[in-house]
Amino acid sequence: MSYSFTISGFSDEIDSNVVKQFEHLNKLGISYFEPRGIDGKNIADLDDGEVLALKEKMDQYGIKVSSIGSPIGKISINDPMEPHMEKLARVIKTAKMLDTKYIRVFSFFIPEGEDPANYKEEVLSRMKQMVALAEKEGVVLLHENEKGIYGDIAPRCKDIFEAVKSPALGCVFDPANFVQCGQTVYPDGFQLLKPYLTYMHIKDAKQDGTVVPSGFGEGGLKKIISELKKMDYQGFLSLEPHLGSFEGLAALELSDEMLKLEESGPDKFTMAYEALKNIIDEKQ
Repeated sequence: MSYSFTISGFSDEIDSNVVKQFEHLNKLGISYFEPRGIDGKNIADLDDGEVLALKEKMDQYGIKVSSIGSPIGKISINDPMEPHMEKLARVIKTAKMLDTKYIRVFSFFIPEGEDPANYKEEVLSRMKQMVALAEKEGVVLLHENEKGIYGDIAPRCKDIFEAVKSPALGCVFDPANFVQCGQTVYPDGFQLLKPYLTYMHIKDAKQDGTVVPSGFGEGGLKKIISELKKMDYQGFLSLEPHLGSFEGLAALELSDEMLKLEESGPDKFTMAYEALKNIIDEKQ
């Protein structure tokens, strides 16, 4: 019997128009999305009326939200926190209106060339402040490893989870981002963060940082998917193709069908979906 995962994705990579996003998700049989760009506007910047309009379109196309793809925490560690907390409050309201408990967040950009360790206490203080609000509001913040932030590599991500220790903070695991930061993804990064794993971003990259379809890079996606099956993982697999500027697909050993999917946002999203499906369907 094949293992059944719940697939979602950043459908703004299909098209900026949300109706076109939903039409393509319907075509692929995907019933969740991770909202980030909505008709050219960031999900964090929508007002109540815009969120209600989005919900109506979601209902029309049978689409639900897996997690809010928010930009919270994607500011400098030296930027003021108060306005950012106001933005988090806005995003929490949006999450509730869209019937999701999950909100993707980051752990603040560290000044280039400086030692992240010098900012550890400030990062942890801010993360605790954010999580305290999440606890109060009954939502869960999901920290994503990202280039340039404090939690860019697995040990520093673990620092955050161990220090905060809250059911209102989980881990988004992004293999490609780890590759781009020089972190060995599997087994090192995955095993270190496995106890905190809540949500997966499906994105792969080669050693030079080039983003490629799942299974064609150094992100260990095949081993990770196999491990998730053994764990009976019940979280989401959220496609984040990032293939928009990728050249050289023909140099990879892709099927003829996948090689035809090179031109448009919808085609590239389909390619990412097919690559993931191929891994899921492989016999372990």
